[in-house]
Amino acid sequence: MSWWYNALLIAVLVVSWWVFKRWNKPAVRPPLPPGPRGLPLIGNLPFLEADLHRCFAKLSQIYGPIMKIQLGPKLCVVLTSPPLAKQILKDQDSIFANRDPPLVAATMTYGGIDIVWSPQGPQWRMMRKVFSHEIMSNESLQACYSLRRQEVQKMLKKVYSKIGKPINIGEVVFLTMLYLVMSMLWGDTLQRDEMIRIGGEIRKVMREMIGLVMKPNISDFFPILASLDLQGIERKGKKVSSRLDQIIDSVINQRLQMDKEEGDQGAYEKKERKDFLQFLLDLKERDGEESFLTKIQLKALLQDIIGAGTDTTSVIVEWAMAEMMQCPEIMRKTQEELKQVVGLDNIVEESHLPKLSYLNALVKESLRLHPPLPLMVSHCPSQSCIVGGYTIPKGTNVFVNVWAMHRDPNEWENPLTFSPERFLSDGNNYDYKGNNFNYLPFGSGRRMCAGIPLVEKMSVYVLASLLHSFKWQLPDDVKLDLSEEFGIVLKKTTPLVITPTPRLSNVKLYS
Repeated sequence: MSWWYNALLIAVLVVSWWVFKRWNKPAVRPPLPPGPRGLPLIGNLPFLEADLHRCFAKLSQIYGPIMKIQLGPKLCVVLTSPPLAKQILKDQDSIFANRDPPLVAATMTYGGIDIVWSPQGPQWRMMRKVFSHEIMSNESLQACYSLRRQEVQKMLKKVYSKIGKPINIGEVVFLTMLYLVMSMLWGDTLQRDEMIRIGGEIRKVMREMIGLVMKPNISDFFPILASLDLQGIERKGKKVSSRLDQIIDSVINQRLQMDKEEGDQGAYEKKERKDFLQFLLDLKERDGEESFLTKIQLKALLQDIIGAGTDTTSVIVEWAMAEMMQCPEIMRKTQEELKQVVGLDNIVEESHLPKLSYLNALVKESLRLHPPLPLMVSHCPSQSCIVGGYTIPKGTNVFVNVWAMHRDPNEWENPLTFSPERFLSDGNNYDYKGNNFNYLPFGSGRRMCAGIPLVEKMSVYVLASLLHSFKWQLPDDVKLDLSEEFGIVLKKTTPLVITPTPRLSNVKLYS
């Protein structure tokens, strides 16, 4: 009897142990995404091409729409499909809403406290709220319309003075955008000569900053070496950002001095000013924790506006003009629409823009083929998670290859053909709000571009004004080049040089 009892007891214990181990077995996580094999320590770094968006697109044809790339000890994941983009930009947006800024970017943005690089948290939410609700609101943008109109008229006058001569249209638009943004930022604080001088300094500084961010930095790939700053990139970044900081500081101090000298009259003048700097200074003086804005945060916001409002917008306009140089019939249709809506005895006003269906479709098509940020700014998950059936570890840099998605033949008919008509019949499904994951020129989710209202308004307004006021053609000895140069924004490799001739019926409209 005792023998059977002992055998039964042993059997019960064995079964219980087996059931316990089975139900308490740790979950096996899915594997990492597939990807090219790299070398020890340095990973895939030696095998990457300069045009990363094209390089990643070619690799995705081999390894699929989600793949891993090893950059030294840092793991990157590249997504190249709308459903996968939706998983990180919407379904798991809160997890992927952080950033891993390059060291020099953090250095040049007051420790990474601007809207672009700041980690998700109370400070970022406050900055984003200020930017979206105070600066990018319809009321704020409308209040600055007279400033935008002035700069566009000055641009038309300048182009008119170059009639019959080839001009670098990207350069003209960039300078217009720079002065336009500066006018919107600080209004009458600077006289015109001073604005041109400071604008030249800002232009030089911003180009240096972009060059430093784009330069491969050993400290980013191997953080253990960061304190050595072997290439001196961080030291250069500190010097460059210090120059921009001094410029912004001088303008803020000049505005505060103006208010002080104007005394009681200054209170009225201050109330009447409609530029962004006044909005921010007023906000800084408000009581209450939610609206509190430090001077450094104010300067970080100003820096973001300068960067987004100049390079991005001028690149959008240049690409649209370049595509029309290749497709004269599209330019003819656009100018015919402008003639019908605006009239050749008038100049373009912002009130005309919503009526220009074909022009707006043209801009959307240009943004499809040439998205300003081809890989978007990388997203960094705050915890390990599953995307597309693969594990993405915490801290991974995740890139969305928007450039490749916008050219996917499975999603777009004749994807390499420039055709604004594709946005005429179904344009409402392709806005800039990031809800259609086939079309993400400005990103999606809580980290999508905060300056969309300004960029959209300025790019369409400037493009419409150039097309309505002038006819454009390539010089006889110039061959159109549509090749791209990868960078923070996707620029043309060769600047677009074209020749204007007058189109309006009255020469006085140009002055």
